[in-house]
Amino acid sequence: MSGKDKQHTLPKRWRDEKKASRSVQIAFDTSEQICRTIRVAAAENNLTPSDMIRKIVGLAHHRRPVRPRLSLSLNEDDYLRLAKHYGLDPDNRQAIKAQVMADLLHFSRKTDSSSCS
Repeated sequence: MSGKDKQHTLPKRWRDEKKASRSVQIAFDTSEQICRTIRVAAAENNLTPSDMIRKIVGLAHHRRPVRPRLSLSLNEDDYLRLAKHYGLDPDNRQAIKAQVMADLLHFSRKTDSSSCS
């Protein structure tokens, strides 16, 4: 069986992954303003920054929905500081997470209302 025959016996998903593994990621050193503009445009178009760049330069891009999720890495010291800030037990990470979410919601509403003035 030749290499080409073996490739056709691979599941389609594996063949697609093999194609994707041939992709090369390139990075651009730009100004903060350009990065911000592209990130904002991507968010407004429900795209990733990478897909926004592909759209800008005329390449195919995925119109998949961007998961509305934010993440934050916290170490033990961060949990201790946040627990103290919120008056919570440092081991109650769910309560700390809930308070952080409440702060994010408050920030978002405050920002939205000030931009509508």
